[in-house]
Amino acid sequence: MPIFTAIKRLLIGAPIATAAAHHQRIGVFFGLALLASDNISVVAYASEEILHMLALGGHDKIPYAIGISFAIVALIVIILFSYSRTIMAYPQGGGDYRVASDNISSVAGRTAGAALLLDYTLTVAVSVSAGVLAIVSAFPQTQPYIMHMNVAAIALLTIVNLRGTKESGVVFAIPTYTFVALMFLLIAMGMPKLGIVEPEVVIDIKEKAVEPVAWFLILRAFAAGCAALTGIEAIANGTMIFRAPEVKNALRALVFLGIIVSTIFIGVSWLATHYPITIMSASEPGYKTVLSQVAQTAFGGENFLFYAVQLATMAILILAANTAYADFPRLTSFIAKDGYLPRQLANLGDRLVFQNGIILLAFVAVFLIFFSGGDTHRLIPLYALGVFTAFTLGQAGMVVRQWKQRAFLGASISTIGMTATGTVWFVILITKFLDGAWMIVIALGTLLTVFWAVRRHYNSLARQLTITPGETAPKIDSTVLLLLPPRVHKGILQAIGYARTLSKDLRAVTTVADVSLAKELKVEWERIAPDIPLVILESPYRSIVEPVVEYIDAAIGEDQDRMLTVIVPEAIAAHWWQRILHNNSALPLKLALASRKNVVITNVRYFLNE
Repeated sequence: MPIFTAIKRLLIGAPIATAAAHHQRIGVFFGLALLASDNISVVAYASEEILHMLALGGHDKIPYAIGISFAIVALIVIILFSYSRTIMAYPQGGGDYRVASDNISSVAGRTAGAALLLDYTLTVAVSVSAGVLAIVSAFPQTQPYIMHMNVAAIALLTIVNLRGTKESGVVFAIPTYTFVALMFLLIAMGMPKLGIVEPEVVIDIKEKAVEPVAWFLILRAFAAGCAALTGIEAIANGTMIFRAPEVKNALRALVFLGIIVSTIFIGVSWLATHYPITIMSASEPGYKTVLSQVAQTAFGGENFLFYAVQLATMAILILAANTAYADFPRLTSFIAKDGYLPRQLANLGDRLVFQNGIILLAFVAVFLIFFSGGDTHRLIPLYALGVFTAFTLGQAGMVVRQWKQRAFLGASISTIGMTATGTVWFVILITKFLDGAWMIVIALGTLLTVFWAVRRHYNSLARQLTITPGETAPKIDSTVLLLLPPRVHKGILQAIGYARTLSKDLRAVTTVADVSLAKELKVEWERIAPDIPLVILESPYRSIVEPVVEYIDAAIGEDQDRMLTVIVPEAIAAHWWQRILHNNSALPLKLALASRKNVVITNVRYFLNE
């Protein structure tokens, strides 16, 4: 087994047969952990984002956090109820992209799809960064290694997801439900302390300033807290990962998700506004998240439960990125099948996952983390605009669909969802535009342009490859064979024998850097292949490739309709590490000739034993 294949099998496992695909489906328990970990995890930082924004207006604005949290929970309920209609209408998955494409227009679908792709990449970057910051809060000495931990976490997530859906769900269930249990315990132990612990919020952030307009500040805080809705669409997008009955299990997961997220979000926000906490920036020495400070007070110090919460938070935040790993490759496969992304993204890998999409997501997420320096506050302003773009278009598509079907109750539900998400989209655009949301607008436009360019290419390709009526294969009168031996040795004998079977119009072409070697080369060639003419090209600049390519271009120019078959002998080393010891000219020759018209390249390999 080649070394690359052996490493691949070790990391991601043996291939899974297509016939076994149904065994990769999972139930509600594991499906919730796989698809909803992102939405569950946002409770670790959504309350902090609200407080971080309200702190700009001073201490008297902090109490608004409770009302804002309740407003966001109401929005969560509306959207979950609306997505239940999407699941029933589109059990095959595809979510907002498919709904908008089918019921509004292709442009609307592509816009929703592009917005979701941006959201998923940001999900990985934000979740991993927030998880690493949770570790920094518990162990400040790790702060210099923030970037290292971020990259390592993404690498781990990528490998786990390449192993397949079923294994991913099992792996992520433990940290997800551990975090949920600890959050409920935190709320249960923290609520009785209200009234006993003196509330005090210390604002210690560099960008602290008094906002002149209170309502605008509240809108900004609401927009920041809407990060709590990120990932809420994942179950609707990935319905097909559930066991039969898929729709029923997906709806159950949706209900459990709503209960878990709403309860924890309100509980953490309530405790945070009634406990002594300090609101600070992640870049400051000794940084502690709001959740870690709430846990310290609720559990009575930095004890076992405190560190358990920090570790569980780190785990859920990092593994929450798995929601994006589950849905980003699936969404890119839908878009690729429609011809707006490279078709390789629609290919299933050895483990029945869209591995090209997984790898692409990992690279983009690493770039975003380096771009932001691992600071979630720099990424979150980019976060919610794309999410609510997709939400609004998806719900608008459901309104159109249900109205046409005269399902007026469903249409009313979806209209409420569309109105709510559309309003929030506008609020986020206005309040976060200068904070970085403008970059999402540019990124969205860029991605839509990429979709257009890819589809344009595929349309052009289809026109060029379509066989018109009466069109037949062209008659090729002759072909010329060129044998390109690197030098005269035993390894090229098989290539010579093969070339003799194909055509009588055969010649050998080689290059020499020193003209004095030409005579000796001709003598040796006459000895082994006197029936094949040898053309020796001088290469004063010691290039093997350029003289041969120029010779072939000249040969093609003599007759544009003539086919040219180029035979390239290639040495194959016995061991992978021996390849670096060989100056194998076959590869650069093949690359140089690959774009030449009417040129067929044939490799004849000779294998080395030791």
